[in-house]
Amino acid sequence: MTIAILGTGNMAKGLATRLKGKMDLVFGSREPGKAVEGVPALSYADAAARADIVILAIPYFPALDIIKTLDLTGKVLVDFTNPLKPDFANLALGLDTSGAEVVQQTAPGAHVVKAFNTIFAALFEADTSKIPVFIAGNDKAANQKVADLVVAAGFLADDVGGLEQARTLEPLGLLNIHMGYHLGRGTRIAPVWVAA
Repeated sequence: MTIAILGTGNMAKGLATRLKGKMDLVFGSREPGKAVEGVPALSYADAAARADIVILAIPYFPALDIIKTLDLTGKVLVDFTNPLKPDFANLALGLDTSGAEVVQQTAPGAHVVKAFNTIFAALFEADTSKIPVFIAGNDKAANQKVADLVVAAGFLADDVGGLEQARTLEPLGLLNIHMGYHLGRGTRIAPVWVAA
């Protein structure tokens, strides 16, 4: 199975370090030809064409523009993004829809799965064996593939239901950003549910 990670930022690199040696990886980049973390970097289109699973690890609004140019038919498309406003303090949409649902509308032939949007990149350098990655998607087989990827990356996989649950996951991602940056709790935090 080949994983294409679109983007070469901290989230993309962090995931690649966790999956390298476990899965066939390629980056999609604006600067193809340069290896990143020892992983080849291709154009976005070439990376997506090669992959079974495509990961959006770039900011939401540029991601929408990029996926319009790609053939993602039949592929699992993992949406890391949060549809943040420029101030990083609010979401550009939500409650009656979500960024992930817009991603699905933009790439209707793909199986979109929301995941990793409540995780800071710094956590890839920490023990994440008890930290959940919440997964939301409409295709059970696609959700399972993403759950397997999450576990391979060293996290717990927590399937929360259909893609409409991204309407709750994206505000949760915003809350984590608020706590980490605006309340000064740092970037090694993540939402975790516990049973009393």
